[in-house]
Amino acid sequence: MNSTLRARQAVRPWVENSSGPLLVGVSGGADSLALAIALLLEAMDRVVIPVVIDHGLQESSAEVAEITQRHLENFGFQKIEKIRINVEITDGLEASARRARYEAFEQVAQRHGSSFFFLGHTENDLAESVLLGLARGSGTRSLSGMAEVNGIYIRPFLQLTRDVTEEVCRENKIEPWRDPHNFDEHFARVRVRRNILPLLEREIGPGISSALARSSRILREDADALDELAQDFLDLRDSCSISELASLPRAVRARVLRRLIYAAGAPQGSLTYDHIAPIEALVTAWRGQGASSLPGGVKVERISGRLSLSKQVQ
Repeated sequence: MNSTLRARQAVRPWVENSSGPLLVGVSGGADSLALAIALLLEAMDRVVIPVVIDHGLQESSAEVAEITQRHLENFGFQKIEKIRINVEITDGLEASARRARYEAFEQVAQRHGSSFFFLGHTENDLAESVLLGLARGSGTRSLSGMAEVNGIYIRPFLQLTRDVTEEVCRENKIEPWRDPHNFDEHFARVRVRRNILPLLEREIGPGISSALARSSRILREDADALDELAQDFLDLRDSCSISELASLPRAVRARVLRRLIYAAGAPQGSLTYDHIAPIEALVTAWRGQGASSLPGGVKVERISGRLSLSKQVQ
């Protein structure tokens, strides 16, 4: 089976069950170009709209966007959205660029009334995410990496490798762009891709990326189940006593505590293990400790056998 057919098979179920134009983010790299190709070949009479983002972060970014647009037009795309965005760097280049890119994607999806927005992440991206999560000491949710479905975003290539997407481009005579950021070892993800994964392949044996991706999918199933148990616990009560919290398995309790703290006003995604540990101690290792202050001005303390959460005025 050639790589183009494998790519088409990966997108087919999503094409059949979507509504509105099929939107796909295209950077000009092999992964996103291969995804756009597969969608167009599977779409039949459906409209497929590549969304090309110019981040303006490199001198050649406008030229890259222009070349990518020409590649897509030559392949047969009738409508292409090319968007220049301004990236405000607040928490690192990668994170800031990702946030600005997704904001643009959301606006395009709303304008077209599309049910799905396709992204070209592969099994390699999933494996890299697992190793980065391990390095941060993250929990199962972070180690589970990217979801195949996350709201409107669909990643149909998570079980295909980067070698497959590059072969799709060769089979269809399209030369992908080689992002210089993907070779810049100032970025942790690039070091994992270029140094750590090849080392593991040499020293442990081939198939490491596939094994990490498989572990990621198993961890996602575990994390989803634990999240559901935590939400079920909260849905059955208006407030939580210390005794009720103490009766929960620790993995479920940690999720309940995170939900309570976020509901009290902590910014989503701001809580780390070090934030949760003292709150856990209020439940299971009570020694008369005082209140803990958390991101967003949230204060948590133990009062009369219950956890009290409040948001301080900042």
